[in-house]
Amino acid sequence: MALQTVISFSVLSLVMLILARGSHAGGIAIYWGQTGNEGTLEETCATGNYEFVNIAFLASFGNGQPPMINLAGHCDPYSDGCTGLSSDIKSCQAQGVKVMLSIGGGAGSYYLASKEDARQVAIYLWNNFLGGSRGTNQHWDDLAKYLSGYSKKGKKVYLTAAPQCPFPDALVGVALKTGLFDYVWIQFYNNPPCQYTSGNVGNLEDAWKTWTSDIPATKIFLGLPAAPDAAGSGFIPVDDLKSTVLPFIKGSAKYGGVMLWSKYYDDQTGYSSSIKSNV
Repeated sequence: MALQTVISFSVLSLVMLILARGSHAGGIAIYWGQTGNEGTLEETCATGNYEFVNIAFLASFGNGQPPMINLAGHCDPYSDGCTGLSSDIKSCQAQGVKVMLSIGGGAGSYYLASKEDARQVAIYLWNNFLGGSRGTNQHWDDLAKYLSGYSKKGKKVYLTAAPQCPFPDALVGVALKTGLFDYVWIQFYNNPPCQYTSGNVGNLEDAWKTWTSDIPATKIFLGLPAAPDAAGSGFIPVDDLKSTVLPFIKGSAKYGGVMLWSKYYDDQTGYSSSIKSNV
């Protein structure tokens, strides 16, 4: 997979929680679904390393086009093959893992043309997942409001977003200001002005302080590549993360944990296992 496609996806990725159980402090979030040989969703949850698993991605929606999920080689949406994930999701939930659906993606086709378009997408997501070309920065706040409104139907809908670390995010910055987002995992990679570089954590620390002070989210996560090859830049060696970065960011009351891209790369390095006890 091209790095730009893999890493830039969550500039615009809004994520919805299908069901939540347990606490939300100091956990690890992982993206799953874009590489066929990364194991099943059930196996991913069974590792015991992750508090959140983000299913990636619902890559097409909005502007009148039929919504379509893309999970690489895991299942075939054209033959309803992805409905089999239901049992995996239930297994994850039984283990206390929060399973999320990530909508958007770097290679997807999605566009919210109007407030009404956002409402229709919210209805689709509710009915199909929550029980009942490249984007713009328009109407993501409307989508968040409509989805949040479904919490009044008896099941809390949790919202998260994955912006880039330059502040404010060009695409979801307005939506984040609504104060409706429970978790925000910020991409501190492929962005040299605000990421870790060769032992220098100053830019990352400055960006972290800005995000945690200006965004009204419940918890904020440090988003990192799980391997050097998982991103063009921004990988933090385990020892540096443990000794320097985590002690600093854990000082914030909004600290929620670490987000990793992705399960495939984490399998190659064992990064989550190496940091879990420190997160």
